[in-house]
Amino acid sequence: MKNLFLVLLLLVISSVGHTQNNDFPAGTKPASTNILGAEYPRVDSLGQVYFRIQAPEATSISVSLGNVPLTKGDDGVWTGVTKPQDPGFHYYTLKINGVDVADPFSETFFGASRIMSGMEIPEAGVDFYDIKNVPHGQVRSVYYWSKSFNEPRHAYVYTPPGYDKDLDKKYPVLYLQHGMGEDRRAWPNQGRTNFILDNLIAEGKAKPMIIVMEDGGIARAFNTPIRDKSGKILPKPERQGPGRPGGPGQGPNFWDEFTETIITDLIPTIDKQFRTLSDRENRAIAGLSLGGTQTYQISQANLDKFASIGVFSAPFGFPGVETGYNGLLAKPDEFNKQVKLFYISMGSKEGPRSGRAIHEALDNAGINNVYYEAPGTAHEFQTWRKSLYGFAQLLFQKK
Repeated sequence: MKNLFLVLLLLVISSVGHTQNNDFPAGTKPASTNILGAEYPRVDSLGQVYFRIQAPEATSISVSLGNVPLTKGDDGVWTGVTKPQDPGFHYYTLKINGVDVADPFSETFFGASRIMSGMEIPEAGVDFYDIKNVPHGQVRSVYYWSKSFNEPRHAYVYTPPGYDKDLDKKYPVLYLQHGMGEDRRAWPNQGRTNFILDNLIAEGKAKPMIIVMEDGGIARAFNTPIRDKSGKILPKPERQGPGRPGGPGQGPNFWDEFTETIITDLIPTIDKQFRTLSDRENRAIAGLSLGGTQTYQISQANLDKFASIGVFSAPFGFPGVETGYNGLLAKPDEFNKQVKLFYISMGSKEGPRSGRAIHEALDNAGINNVYYEAPGTAHEFQTWRKSLYGFAQLLFQKK
């Protein structure tokens, strides 16, 4: 507790004079994820990140972006630069005197089941998720009651530009799931979902649609204490990983609970509160990483509810060609008639099981699918932003 108090005090100290140095490294700009007015961290054209923190009482500071140690100057200012980072969004923390904390000069995001700082590295020539001078939709906050969880639930709902003007128009709906250690905030904040769709719609590349972003319960599974048969809380190493119900190291039964609440509670709520096209032809589901695993599970059990499926970087959960979708994958003609779009994606730096091997298995089985591999990216939001960008252009089209 004493050590944590000291770190908080050091952070207060570091806020004084953090932006007073005007002799910036050549060719650098403040990161777009900085809080308003903060000059550091800074990013150069190579994707290197420069840090400058005034904390004269600190004894050690490092940055989790490559675990780079900062160097303390005679003036009490700590400085350092990372190696080039991949383009896109990255979580990071500062380690001050051995304690991981958020950078007070960065915006914060929920990831890895906690609040962390975020770093945006620009990608040359890529602007499809930027805020542009186009008509913008809205991200709305929706609370509803879940009978499955017996608790209030919260979702973010994107409505496209013009939604409130033509009150007779109805829209198709995409249910979009986040990944492990994240929640409903991930897609609109880290993924920039609304700006991706705003730009696509303005360019006529995607049909206007509603997007529902709910909490898949994956963070809850990691944070909820797991007890043995005697009621004793298991130590953290014995309960890491969400697992499936009945498996070792499992979290709460969020897999089945979330499937139930999506079908029983969330879809009826969205259809009631928004002007939706409520048939399966106009309803899609997609997810990234473990959210992609949930997408497999939910769509497989409820193919009567979804005609389009998107799975981004999900190395686990593919049900297999022989038995998947209640045996329907073994009947390609029937599956192809029922599923309008089966979209698989991954980053080129990921292992083949994250997408490529699944795509190849589907191709060999005669299952229609669209495959996208993001060049030069790993298991990260730049992969998933590009996946959504491609998936959204194919959704709800006549062909």
